Amino acid sequence: MRSLPYVTGAAGAVAASLAVLVLAAVPASADDDSGFTIKDPRITESSGLAASRAHPGVYWTHNDQDEPRVFAVDSRTGETVATITFSGVGKPRDMEAISVGPDGKVYVGDIGDNLNGSWDHVWIYAFPEPKALKDMTVRATQYIVKYEDGARNAEALMVHPTTGRVYIASKNEDGGGLYEGPAKLTSSGTNTFRRIGEVPWVTDGAFSPDGRELVLRSYFSARGYEWKNGRLGADHRVKAPLQGQAESVTYTLDGKALMFGSEGEQSDVQRVALGKESSPDRGSTSPSKSGSSGGGSGGTGGTGNFTYGLIALAGGTALVLGFKRLLRRD
Repeated sequence: MRSLPYVTGAAGAVAASLAVLVLAAVPASADDDSGFTIKDPRITESSGLAASRAHPGVYWTHNDQDEPRVFAVDSRTGETVATITFSGVGKPRDMEAISVGPDGKVYVGDIGDNLNGSWDHVWIYAFPEPKALKDMTVRATQYIVKYEDGARNAEALMVHPTTGRVYIASKNEDGGGLYEGPAKLTSSGTNTFRRIGEVPWVTDGAFSPDGRELVLRSYFSARGYEWKNGRLGADHRVKAPLQGQAESVTYTLDGKALMFGSEGEQSDVQRVALGKESSPDRGSTSPSKSGSSGGGSGGTGGTGNFTYGLIALAGGTALVLGFKRLLRRD
């Protein structure tokens, strides 16, 4: 997703003012002393986050509109320890998500579409996670992806940690869909993803390491879903920080915490331990389409933060709707 500097003129001034009000309303997170800051000046729009399976404590990330490359960041220092450039693929249009599969490959979703359906297909790139972390160029496999019900915008790609199946969650302010890819992706034809569930507005998602839960985040909250037989089950609130531009989420390798990332220079990745505040709601038996779009249901849990979430929601909604109008005029 493009950030504020791309909006100019009077609309840009209004958007910037709203952003200041939103950020001023957000209290300091209780988790400020954990996580890490991405220090690489090249990483200005970190849109996806995935815990490395081969290198504990290392996280893969990427910019959303960039060259065909990803970065390995050491969570102990915030420094980039490897830059992986792809060969064998075209120039990315809008890379929005990243996930590591059980086959030892890193999957990158070039699935964003800010005009909501202007491209009849999108791409997924995959490459083997390197055994040694150093700058290198690797040959990646490029997969063509289409949705059975037409083109759409998406920012969340998740690879199931046991089956290896790839899922995409589309992004729409009125609610999106969860799409299932074929049992095995093919590089020789088109991979059709079919809709298997309804989800709220989603900016990223991640499966738990054991594959029993799927977490989806939005700009203001996060929601967890039990994963049963390849489908969404009961949903529950997940504690999540309020961030300036909340774009990414992944589980830690041990599954004990979630890492939440945002865009911007020197962006923070906040660690939120999984505990009782991330437990199922009583009486929740089915997925809630509205769970992640409100400020209180999946936020940080207090009445004060609920109020802050509502303020942020109002400002953020105005920002997003303004962006969409500008894009449509363009």
